Amino acid sequence: MSSPYFADLTSPQVDALRGSVPPTVLLLPVGATEPHGPHAPLSTDSLISAGMCRRAAHRLADDPEVRALILPALPYGVTHYAAAFAGAIHVEADTLHALVADICTSLVDQGLGRVVLVNNHFEPEQVATLRRVVETVRAGRGVEIGHLDLVRRHNAARLTEEFQAGECHAGRYETSLVLADRPELVDVDLQLGLPPVRVDMVAAIGEGRRDFTAMGMPDAYCGAPAEATAQEGEATLATLTDMLVEVIRSVAGEGRV
Repeated sequence: MSSPYFADLTSPQVDALRGSVPPTVLLLPVGATEPHGPHAPLSTDSLISAGMCRRAAHRLADDPEVRALILPALPYGVTHYAAAFAGAIHVEADTLHALVADICTSLVDQGLGRVVLVNNHFEPEQVATLRRVVETVRAGRGVEIGHLDLVRRHNAARLTEEFQAGECHAGRYETSLVLADRPELVDVDLQLGLPPVRVDMVAAIGEGRRDFTAMGMPDAYCGAPAEATAQEGEATLATLTDMLVEVIRSVAGEGRV
């Protein structure tokens, strides 16, 4: 089983994962398909989640205590704020909840209950929905799935200043991550000419602004994308991977079914 991807395995290979030593943790990358400025791809959030999972799985490939496999990604999310821009594909919160909860409970019922949700789309309804999935699986199956919740204060504190400032939609933070992982998808000539847009999205949402335009983001980005570099992206990906591996080890050590 050299592939890090769950769906590349055969059914007998998956059957062997139940009760395997070392235990196997399954990673579910979650993102969105929505505008990320005029310079970055619609898939930005999904790419970041997938890149973290890939790096974590490779890092643990020869680990004696745990291994990780990557489930097929979910590239659609709750995208109300980007609705005015071409390319935003929205699913309702209840739809996302039902799908992710069904995926997790299906795995739990097969004896594959070591699951971690890995999300990089931070629209409040998306984050709340994934937190609700954790509660649903706990209530319905008595299993505590993992969730790397990056907007929790203790996690955000380990990330960049722009991320902590809430100015990170397609700005320096996210653009750096895409430059590190899929540089061919960034229009660099356009990126380098974009002026900073200083919008604290958390504060704007708290004030009741419900779309990017109302927040003062007429080009669907905030922060400073022109300052983004692949080097910063690699450093941030290393930190994100550290955080994910910590959650993986925690899930692996809890002895769940």
